[in-house]
Amino acid sequence: MAGWLKRVLQKPKQSSNSGSSSTATPTRSPFSSTSSPVRSSSSSASSSVLHPRSPLTSASQVNISSSGSARWTKSYDVCICHNEGDFAFVEEMVSYLESQPETFRCFLQMRDATPGSAIVTELCEAVQNSHCWVMVITPGFLQDPWCRYQMHQALAEAPMANGRTIPVLKDIDRKDYPRELRCLYYIHVTFKENGFRQIKDTVLRYLQELCRSTPSTTE
Repeated sequence: MAGWLKRVLQKPKQSSNSGSSSTATPTRSPFSSTSSPVRSSSSSASSSVLHPRSPLTSASQVNISSSGSARWTKSYDVCICHNEGDFAFVEEMVSYLESQPETFRCFLQMRDATPGSAIVTELCEAVQNSHCWVMVITPGFLQDPWCRYQMHQALAEAPMANGRTIPVLKDIDRKDYPRELRCLYYIHVTFKENGFRQIKDTVLRYLQELCRSTPSTTE
């Protein structure tokens, strides 16, 4: 009888323990199972929000220098269109771009043109063989027929621009901004370091999008 009574008295305890165990398990389990996805989802949401607003962050995720990337389908990353009188400024800008980790390939007419070749041929080939075109618009640029010719060639090559044509204003008023380019945003250079960085970021963003949208030839 003592054994029977002992078993009866133990049943509520087992039921109670079982109940508390079954209650505790769902409480802890959903918390632990959802806590990880919540953090993961929060992290991915943060990434999806930040990447479009931060070209450098997204650019770091795609290797634009890989051997099979679309970057190598053209001879140059950037063609610089400028007036001869602005050569010192442009040379400094090119030095900055070429010294970046991405080692941008720049076409600078006074440095890279083939001696004895026709100017028109060189200008057209430079535009066609470059991914982006930087137009350094200064008072001298506005008066230089070859600069305007190269500008029109770039616009004809990519009428919608899509980030390829990069107007850079220096030492001119906004009212003098060429009409042909007024559908495009421009970079106004006040401080060289900031202006050069904006140019680099714009070129990098274009190359990033190009490599993302075009399958690698090695795949």
